[in-house]
Amino acid sequence: MKKLKYFIQRYNIGPFIGLLVICIVLSILSDRFLTVSNLLNVTRQVSINALLAVGLTFVIITGGIDLSVGSTLALAGAVAAGMLSSVTSVPLVVFYACFIGLLAGTFNGLLVANGKIAPFIATLGTMTLFRGITLIYTEGRPIRAVSDTFYQVGGGYIGPIPVPIIIMLLVVLVAWYVLKNMTVGRRIYAIGGNEEAARLSGIKTNSYKILTYSVSGLLAGLAGVILTSRLLSAQPTAGMGYELNAIAAVVLGGTSLTGGIGGVGGTLVGALIIGVLNNGLNLMNVSSFYQQAVKGIVILLAVLIDQRSRAGNK
Repeated sequence: MKKLKYFIQRYNIGPFIGLLVICIVLSILSDRFLTVSNLLNVTRQVSINALLAVGLTFVIITGGIDLSVGSTLALAGAVAAGMLSSVTSVPLVVFYACFIGLLAGTFNGLLVANGKIAPFIATLGTMTLFRGITLIYTEGRPIRAVSDTFYQVGGGYIGPIPVPIIIMLLVVLVAWYVLKNMTVGRRIYAIGGNEEAARLSGIKTNSYKILTYSVSGLLAGLAGVILTSRLLSAQPTAGMGYELNAIAAVVLGGTSLTGGIGGVGGTLVGALIIGVLNNGLNLMNVSSFYQQAVKGIVILLAVLIDQRSRAGNK
């Protein structure tokens, strides 16, 4: 039994087991759940939250937090929609929107690393700031993004697979490789494990902190492009509350909010758990009020189990 417990914790397969159990239960309760069309639809819906959560994983591993990803998503999406009226090159529109996200993330990183502002306070402030800029830019109204080419980014297919799913998987693979196999990844984990020790060992902790927030902003910008593309419209209120779902996905995936532990593989599973729960409860016509309560209970149980297991290893 101890060996099994060690194996589950060592390879962080607890979230995957949880996802598998939820899928089995929902497949029994609803005969529509395990259809190919439904599973593809769930995964496409998950892609937005997964991109935000992957970026947040980098930040949280260092012991930080980014509450501004939802507002960054809205700002990047608004810029993309606004540019379509004057720029015909869709790749250029996508590039500038992602660049806006990158700038927003870098600004967060500078506030935290160089400004020495607590991550929660810094990104709480920029969450409001970026939302305000979005409302000013859009004048509080949706911006239409009517373009067949642009629509392919969020609503198109490559073969039978929706494009957002492919983008999500590519991002997860690159992020996994960076964190697990590159020096930059090892240094990010070192900062989260013990920032002072990392600094004394010669790691430029401020630079790497800024890098993680930049990655978070970049992926939030990409998520904004995908959402705007799929809806063919940029909503000034887009992304509200998305940061909470993204943080929940990271936590469900086994990444510790205190830093130093976690990975994007678990984060993807955490995002899938939230998406599958939403989909299954919708298929069973469960009220949205109860859905919120169920998701809250699942997240609390996951954190409680994780905390107890870590305490048992000490």
